[in-house]
Amino acid sequence: MKLFKSRSFAWIAGAAVAVSAAAMVMTANAQDKKPITIGFSMALTGPLAANGKQALLGAKIWEEETNAKGGLLGRPVKLVYYDDQSNPSTVPGIYTKLLDVDKVDLVVSGYATNMVAPAMPIVMQKKKTFISLFALDVNAQFHYPNYFSVLPTGPDTKPSFTEGLFQVALQQNPKPTTVALTAEDAEFSRAACDGARTNAKKFGVKIVYDKSFPPGTTDFSPIVRALQASNADIVVVCSYPLSSVGMTLAINEANYTPKIIGGAMVGLQATVFKNKLGPKLNGIVNYETWVPSEKMMAPAAEFFKKYQARAGAEGVDPLGYYLGGWGYAYMSVLGDAVTGAKSIEDAKIADYLRKATFKTIMGDWKYGPGGEWTKSGMMQVQYHDIKAGEDWKGMNYQTVLTPSSLATGKVIYPYAKAKGATN
Repeated sequence: MKLFKSRSFAWIAGAAVAVSAAAMVMTANAQDKKPITIGFSMALTGPLAANGKQALLGAKIWEEETNAKGGLLGRPVKLVYYDDQSNPSTVPGIYTKLLDVDKVDLVVSGYATNMVAPAMPIVMQKKKTFISLFALDVNAQFHYPNYFSVLPTGPDTKPSFTEGLFQVALQQNPKPTTVALTAEDAEFSRAACDGARTNAKKFGVKIVYDKSFPPGTTDFSPIVRALQASNADIVVVCSYPLSSVGMTLAINEANYTPKIIGGAMVGLQATVFKNKLGPKLNGIVNYETWVPSEKMMAPAAEFFKKYQARAGAEGVDPLGYYLGGWGYAYMSVLGDAVTGAKSIEDAKIADYLRKATFKTIMGDWKYGPGGEWTKSGMMQVQYHDIKAGEDWKGMNYQTVLTPSSLATGKVIYPYAKAKGATN
């Protein structure tokens, strides 16, 4: 009897050890499946929201597709994000919370230069690798080695936004000789206007007007009158969305027709602002980072099919051409770097980012000094022949002017000719 009891006890004890060991294995496996968390802020309200919401939907589609394929390193991914309200002052607190309270594994930036710059000191203090979304030359003041930009400016960051406009203008006969510069007093537009000054010097064009205006400006007519008084051939406008709309309306109301106008006007790429302005866009020459041409759409068609099917329910830009695809692409670069580095350690990810060439739905690129692209992919397009009710889906209302490798036609010059085509 004692022998039976001792054997029974031994069996029970052995079983308990086995169960305990199995539980430990199960717990370890569960821990292995803990999501890789990716934290960021995003402009979901405020003046940048029309673009920020596009980027977020693109990122969410990447998250869903990645998890459907098994995640990264055998673990699911989870996006952790907060609305920065298009307000730079909210950004440091958001990234402090992400890293100290939420303890996310990885961080990326929100949308736009003004939102990326305030995050940099927090990210640098924590030694996190940082992929930014549409931030112009932010790292020039920080020189942070683990910073990587998703914006096709190439190594000459500031001039890239307006170089094409100067190139096109100087190909005309007679060549324009003067330029007027007006810029919103904000991080991005100041940098873009610095680049325009560089281009003016490079192309031998005299600057006859160069003034900034405060964010929140609502009456642009005095600015337009001052530009008219300068009698400049070329007018370069560097602005964020609401100011870009305000300037376009004021230019049309004043019937102001310099030889060529545009340059670095953020917002004109978004459908909500295109709908607001309609034919008033005719003739403007402005930067673009991607267009739905046959060549550029080929690798991105499946994504935009998904995005556009969901856009209505999500309450975002119905096309997503400006930021939707880039929101997907900047997350895919991070995912490729994690996979390539076989790690979520920031130093290893940064090392991989420095060495690899990234192939995305929005194009391919490689990183050079400062975390900028080794080659520019910036374009200048001209809007033309726009009529009320335009659906903005194709290329019929815009022509890519530069670079020559992506050009789809020639400029309509001067501005008055293109403006008067349908107005």
